[in-house]
Amino acid sequence: MSKNTQKNIWLTIEKVKKKSPLVHNITNYVAMNYTANILLSAGASPVMAHAKEEVEDMVKIAQSVVLNIGTLSEPWVKSMTLSLQAAKRYHKPIVFDPVGAGATPYRNTTITQLFNLTLPNVIRGNASEIIALCNHTQSTKGVDNTLSVDKKSLHIAENTVKKYNNIICISGAVDYIISPQKKVALHNGHPLMTQVTAMGCAASALIGAFVGVEQDHFLATISAMSLISVVGEIAAEKSSGPGSFAINIIDIIHNISQNDFDKRLKIQILS
Repeated sequence: MSKNTQKNIWLTIEKVKKKSPLVHNITNYVAMNYTANILLSAGASPVMAHAKEEVEDMVKIAQSVVLNIGTLSEPWVKSMTLSLQAAKRYHKPIVFDPVGAGATPYRNTTITQLFNLTLPNVIRGNASEIIALCNHTQSTKGVDNTLSVDKKSLHIAENTVKKYNNIICISGAVDYIISPQKKVALHNGHPLMTQVTAMGCAASALIGAFVGVEQDHFLATISAMSLISVVGEIAAEKSSGPGSFAINIIDIIHNISQNDFDKRLKIQILS
């Protein structure tokens, strides 16, 4: 990785703190509180507005929109629909988290319905979710990651970003961020991150903050995922288990220095 790339990643992290983007989240009940705290610790301004009566007004003033299908219900699908329509109208970047994609017909139908309105700028999920999202035959076990990030899932994601002209992030032991032209791998993080509810959802919301201040959505996604994965490594060293780990993540995102970040970051440019 070039020093210039690493510098740009840190500058993007600083840009979020400086500009404090308003991130409009329609997320799930399980993730809401932790997601909001992660966004605040990174310097962003979260709003969790689900009422169909106000989502268009929220999108209008927000810098980005994050949709998460973790706890679906018909009123929330209606709000997501209105939010997507408004995001398209006002040219706001959209991040989509396909939690549990492939687990039930209702989730698959909802994804198709939403994507028919407008395509997200960034999609982040685990390998099982991304493969299911791309209309392949693999299924998920709830929201657990039952598939490793292998050549098959990467190939599927590469074909999908070329079709959609967007960014896909596949989370796992190694995180892959893929654009139609470029691909990188992040070798940070810690296994404890899989033991904290809403960690992936918070990562998607963090991407929302970064695309809200950075027009290069590939750089924005790399920067957001680099931050949370490096912080995960540091937090694990200071934690006795998942509970303290979850709290330490929030504190370290707030306090991390460029020096601590730079000496930890392990990013591999694949193409």
